[in-house]
Amino acid sequence: MTFTDPDERVDLVAEFVADGLERGQRVVCFTDSQPDGLMKELAIRDIAATVAVGRGQLAIHDIGEKLLATGVVSAGEMISAVRAEVDTAKTNGFTAVRIAADMCWAIKPMAAAEQLIAFEREAAALFDGGQLMLFCQYDRDSFDPVTLAQAAETHPKAVAALAYHDTALLRICRQHRPPGIRISGELDYTNLDPLQQAIAEALRLDKTIYVNLAKLHFIDITAATVIARAAMSLPLGREMVILCSREAAVVFKSIGAAQLPQVRMQSLP
Repeated sequence: MTFTDPDERVDLVAEFVADGLERGQRVVCFTDSQPDGLMKELAIRDIAATVAVGRGQLAIHDIGEKLLATGVVSAGEMISAVRAEVDTAKTNGFTAVRIAADMCWAIKPMAAAEQLIAFEREAAALFDGGQLMLFCQYDRDSFDPVTLAQAAETHPKAVAALAYHDTALLRICRQHRPPGIRISGELDYTNLDPLQQAIAEALRLDKTIYVNLAKLHFIDITAATVIARAAMSLPLGREMVILCSREAAVVFKSIGAAQLPQVRMQSLP
């Protein structure tokens, strides 16, 4: 997976984790952020992470503590860590293990440039038993295009969040968990086409549509009206959840959106 937005990364990792837990597999996350932070993000997305950790189905490791404690960052170290997790899953009776790995370890000062590609190639041997799925995450702002291209060649599949619009001022993308759309930046009447495209897809795919505006700094009446009209089109039994700032909530209230039976407003703390 390649990503630029931290929320985009967590969103896709959460879906990966949830799917593994639902299938009864062991799930392991190697993260460059604090494990407690990822636990909270999973909980926000209705994943019972604490329960899963308690029963040994989920483990979240600080990749720094796992790999940097020895002062050596290498493909061999990462392969050993993955192999250990496969063995743990077998020992505890899980049919398979899925691992989400932040590949930031490869850009640490102690890591040689060739170690990343060495890891990706050596990891292929670990899949022979059909009991492992490895989800590698690459930050496009941290890795150069050549490295990303080389990494892509070693993977059978590449994923990224669908972006309907992505500029310095506005990003509209698909949100997978909870399902809907995420909008950040500034949204006004000049960007109605990608907004309508994103909403139309959410209407087709999702029973409850989450419109995440947590990082939206500005919305005008016209754009808010487009969102409200989409909510009005929902039949009985479906709803739209709008998460936004108090300032954005004022705009939605001014057009009567907050009073619609199909709309549930959620304010940021």
